[in-house]
Amino acid sequence: MARWDEILSLPVQNPPTLEFSSSNLVWSKVEGWRDNIDRIALIPYARVDDFVRGESADKECPTKFHVEARRRRTSKTTYKPKVDGILEYILYWCSFGPDDHRKGGVVRPSRSTYVPKKKSAGRPNTKRGCTCHFIVKRLIAEPSVALIIYNQDKHVDKKGLLCHGPQDEQSAGTRAMYAPYISEDLRLRVLSLLHVGVSVETIMQRHNESVEKQGGPCNRDDFLTHRYVRRQERGIRRSTYELDEDDAISIGLWVESHQNQIFFYKDFSDSDPFVLGIQTEWQLQQMIRFGNHGLLVSDSKFGTNKLKYPIHSLVVFNSDNKAIPVAWIITSRCASRDTARWMRALYNRVCTKDPTWKLAGFIVDDPLTDIVAIRDVFQCAVLICFWRVRHAWHKHLMKKCSEIGLRTEIAKRLGEMIHCICKGLQTGNMFEDFMQSFACAAEFVDYFKATWYPRLGLWTSALRALPLAGLETCAALEFYHNQMKLRVLNERASSVYERADWLADKLGTKVHSYFWLDEYSCKDDFSRYWKDEWTTGLTAWQKSLLIPDSNVAIDGGDVKIVYQGDQITFCVVRNPSSLEYALCDCESSKAGNLCEHVFKSIRYLRGGGPVASSSVSMFQYKQALFKMMHCPPYDSLIRDHALSLAVWVKMQLSSQVQERTVGPTSGDNHNMVELIPSLEQTTRPTTEGNLDSQFISGDETSIDPRTDATENLLCTDPPYSKITGFGVRNGNQDLIGEKENRLYSGNEGMEGLQNDVNKKSSLGHASDSAPRKPSKEIVTYKRRKVLSTPPLM
Repeated sequence: MARWDEILSLPVQNPPTLEFSSSNLVWSKVEGWRDNIDRIALIPYARVDDFVRGESADKECPTKFHVEARRRRTSKTTYKPKVDGILEYILYWCSFGPDDHRKGGVVRPSRSTYVPKKKSAGRPNTKRGCTCHFIVKRLIAEPSVALIIYNQDKHVDKKGLLCHGPQDEQSAGTRAMYAPYISEDLRLRVLSLLHVGVSVETIMQRHNESVEKQGGPCNRDDFLTHRYVRRQERGIRRSTYELDEDDAISIGLWVESHQNQIFFYKDFSDSDPFVLGIQTEWQLQQMIRFGNHGLLVSDSKFGTNKLKYPIHSLVVFNSDNKAIPVAWIITSRCASRDTARWMRALYNRVCTKDPTWKLAGFIVDDPLTDIVAIRDVFQCAVLICFWRVRHAWHKHLMKKCSEIGLRTEIAKRLGEMIHCICKGLQTGNMFEDFMQSFACAAEFVDYFKATWYPRLGLWTSALRALPLAGLETCAALEFYHNQMKLRVLNERASSVYERADWLADKLGTKVHSYFWLDEYSCKDDFSRYWKDEWTTGLTAWQKSLLIPDSNVAIDGGDVKIVYQGDQITFCVVRNPSSLEYALCDCESSKAGNLCEHVFKSIRYLRGGGPVASSSVSMFQYKQALFKMMHCPPYDSLIRDHALSLAVWVKMQLSSQVQERTVGPTSGDNHNMVELIPSLEQTTRPTTEGNLDSQFISGDETSIDPRTDATENLLCTDPPYSKITGFGVRNGNQDLIGEKENRLYSGNEGMEGLQNDVNKKSSLGHASDSAPRKPSKEIVTYKRRKVLSTPPLM
C-alpha cells in the first residue's frame, strides 16, 4: 500500500498546450512489480490522446503509437472499490514494433502466421522491433486521472540499437525514416476535399505536383497513396445519416459513433428539450487559439424558418477577423437551465486542454439569452449585437416602401431611436411617435407593429444594460450567416430539414469541411472546382478598406462611390450620417446586408469629410473612461500602479490604431493617436465631480477621425467601483474591452489587462498576487492537486 500512497500523492500535471510529450512532464520513480523501478506520472485522463499525439511528434524519432492491448470494465460490471483497482488498462506501443520483420528479426509466436506481402499497400516498413511503449491506467480511486508508466522510452530494438528515424543509418532511403501513416492535418485535408466534391484523381494530381516541386518526398505526408484516398472516398459515398427511421433513435446511434465530437447531449423526452452540442477537435483547437483573451460570439437564430431544430453557433474571429464556428448546438427549444449546462460542459472541455484559457468577452444576439449563466461560466464581459434586427428592418423596408425619400427618412429615424437607447437617453413614447409619423408607409409600419413592437421592451432593456458590438463584428457575423445559408440550406428535398440526424451529420461533415478549407492556405489550388457553397473572400468591412478615397465624392447630403474596375458606374449612399442605417442602392444593400459602400462612407466622413456622429461603441468607450476617473485611487501604492497601467493601456491602444488604420493621408495616424486621452494625467486624483478639462473637451457627437479604426474597442457603461490590489474590480463585471485578442474584461474588470502587464513588465511592487514564474519542481501534494502553469494573477 505504500506504493499506492506514494503514487496518489503525486500532483496531476496538465501542461497548457494542445499537445505535450514526456519532455513536458516531471517523472517520478516508485517501486514497481518484481522490485522494478517504474517511471510514472499522473495526467488528466481526458488528455491521454494529447499525450499520445505529442509523444508521436518527436522530431528526433517521429512515429505513431498504436493500442497494442486494452482491457476495460464495462459499465454494468460490479466491482469492489479498492485503491489499486483499475477501470481501464491501455498498452501503447510504437508502430515500428514490437515485432521485427527485418531479416533475422524476431516475431512473436502469436504472429508467426504472418506472410510478407509483395507490396506494402502504401504502408512503410513498420515492424522493426522497436521496444518503446508505455502503459496508461485509469484507476478506480481517481477515475479522472490517468497513471502513465513509461519505462521503455527509447526507440531501440532488443539489441539497444536505433531501429527507425532519421538518425538510423539502416533506415536511410526507406519509409522507416519517417513516421508511419499520414498526419492528422493531411487526413483532414483529404476528407474535407472529398466532402466538398473534389475527385480522387484531382487530389492525387495536386499532391504529386507538390511533391515533385519540392524535389521528392521529405516527410510522411509525401507518401500519400491513391488507394488510401479512394478508400476514404468510398467510405463517404457509402455512409448515410439515416441510421433508423425514427429520428430519435437515429440521432442516438449517431451520437454513439461520434463521441469524440460531442461535448453535450440530452436525449428527447416529454419534459426536457433535446440538446446536442457538436465540437470537432479542429474546432476545439480554434477556440483555444483565437478565443483566449478574445471574443466568443453567439449566433443563436440560424434556420428558425426552415429547420425543425435551429442551429445555435458559437464563433471566434481569426487573424483576418473572419468568423470561425467553434461549436454548434442543436436544440428543440431554448431553455436557460440547459444553456448553463452546455456552456459549462463546453468551458470544462476547453480548460481541460488549456487550464490558462480565459475568455475576454461574450457577444449575444438575443435579449432572452441567459446573461447570468454566461458571466457565471466564462467570467467575462457580455456585449450585445444588433445586426440581426437591423438586417430584418432594412430588408423589409426595401421591400415594403418603394419611395426613396420616405425610405431614407424611416431608416434615419430607426437609427436615431436605437442610438438614443444605447446612449441612455430618455425615450418616452418614441416608438409610438415613429409609427404615427410614418403612417403613410402603411405596409412597413404594419410589419413593424406586428413583428417588433411586442419585443421592443426586451430589446430596450438589453441595449441599455449591455454595450453594443462594433460594426466590424456585425460585418463578420453577417458574412458567416450568409455562408451558413449556402452550405446548410441547399438541399433539394426539404423533408430532411425535419430530421436532427441529417443536421448533425451535415454539420460534422460537409459544413465543417468548408470552414476547414477556408483556413487552408493552399485552397486556391482547387479554385476551379469551387461550388457556390465554397464562398470565401472578404467581409464588407474588409472590402471597404480597399476602396480608394479618389472613388468617393460628396453630392449634397449623399455620398457617391464609384465601383472598382468600372469607373463609369457608381452607387449612392443616402443619409450616410446615420452610420449602419444609411441606405445604399447596390444589390447587397437591397437584400438587407451591410455593404462596403456604407462602411467606406462612414470612414471617409470621419477621415476629413463633413461632420459625422460618433459610433455608439465609441461613445460607450468614452463613458467608461469618464466614470473611471470619478473614483480616484485611495492609496498611493495602488495609485502608482493605476498610473503605470493607464500609461501601458494608452501605448497599446496607440499601437493598435496605427497598425489597423488605412487612411488617405499620413496625418490620419497622428490624429488617431491624439484622440487617445492623456491617461497619465487623467488617472491623477481629482476633486469629486470634476474632470480634467483636457480630457472632456469637445462634443460627444463631433467628428472623430479614429472612430472607425477603433470600432472594435468595445466597452460597457456600468459604474466604476474601486481599484483593489493589482486588478481593477468592477462590480457589474463589464468595464472595457478590445477585440483583436486584446479585449480584456470579466469578473475582475480589467484583470485581463493586468495579466498582460504582468507578462510585459514588472511594476516593482510587492504583492501576494504578483506574477509567478512557472515551475516544474515536484512537490508532495494531497491527491487531486494539479501541476500546471500557474495563472499570472
